[in-house]
Amino acid sequence: MMYQNTRPASAAPRLFRADAGRPMAMLGLCPAYQPTPLLASPALAAECGVGALLLKDETQRMRLGSFKALGGAFAVAQMISERAGEADPTSDAAKPVAAGLTFITASAGNHGLSVAAGARVFGAGAVIVLAATVPEGFAERIRTLGADVGRVDGDYEASVAHAQSSADENGWLLLADGSWDGYIERPAMVMEGYTVLAEECRREFEAGGEWPTHVFVQAGVGGLAAAVAAHIREFWAVQPKITVVEPEAAPCLLESVKAGRMTRAEGPVSEMGRLDCKEASLIAFSALKDDADRFLLISEEEAAMAVEQLAGHNIRTTPRGAASFAALKKMAPGADSRCLAFVTEGLEEG
Repeated sequence: MMYQNTRPASAAPRLFRADAGRPMAMLGLCPAYQPTPLLASPALAAECGVGALLLKDETQRMRLGSFKALGGAFAVAQMISERAGEADPTSDAAKPVAAGLTFITASAGNHGLSVAAGARVFGAGAVIVLAATVPEGFAERIRTLGADVGRVDGDYEASVAHAQSSADENGWLLLADGSWDGYIERPAMVMEGYTVLAEECRREFEAGGEWPTHVFVQAGVGGLAAAVAAHIREFWAVQPKITVVEPEAAPCLLESVKAGRMTRAEGPVSEMGRLDCKEASLIAFSALKDDADRFLLISEEEAAMAVEQLAGHNIRTTPRGAASFAALKKMAPGADSRCLAFVTEGLEEG
């Protein structure tokens, strides 16, 4: 199922920065940073019936193994810098400011790891709230980064509510990766961090001279998809068709675009982890309704088959990590296409 869209000239301004300049400058201070690989796979391209296939491989990103290493950590650094009035969050003036701050977020995946890692690097405190369903192994990964872990009964939405109330009660800084009315600025920073992926791709395409005709990017609440799509629309010299990929169980962006307003999606639990989001991020939806060309849904079986096919080529990821590749296979844009898909995480996930 697809919903086609084109960006109107009268589209409203985006509520986040599409420019990767600030996060790239911040990453210049990080010894763990290096661009992730953009893998060309002629064998996979032949299997999928496309002219060329490029995979942006996030499975080893900054030792956290997910694109989300770029978002929460950047937002932590940026918030410290702004409060300290210092461009460098590691400066002597910024250190005491950071030491007095505690960041809190709910997580069922790698966003919590990113916030915890950012807080540790820049000398702040962090509390990551996990639902009862999140494995204890993931909680231990959070603790090894120096963050406190809070547990709540119920689902992910219960952990979000608990993080919000705890932030209010304790004077902590809520750093969610989704946005809603009245809560925009901080998730906008998280999304700004994600533009680094698109900028790394842009630099390689510009150097090589061969640009993709089609880009496939997965979405949960939509932060990654919106950041990538916005950067492409603003900064890429050659414009591809952009397809946003969601699970059949959680088509919150597709339903919202069709309705012309934020719309909750109802459905069963998806094996695609935190792509199983029933409500989109407000600022992601407001951009994607204009920046994306299509919204495509994939089944649990299609995601599982994509995982197996990628593993056959030594690319090991999860169903959500393989979702954009699954969509590429489903859409089959043809032998003349050059396709870019994102492998968003490695196997060790939370």
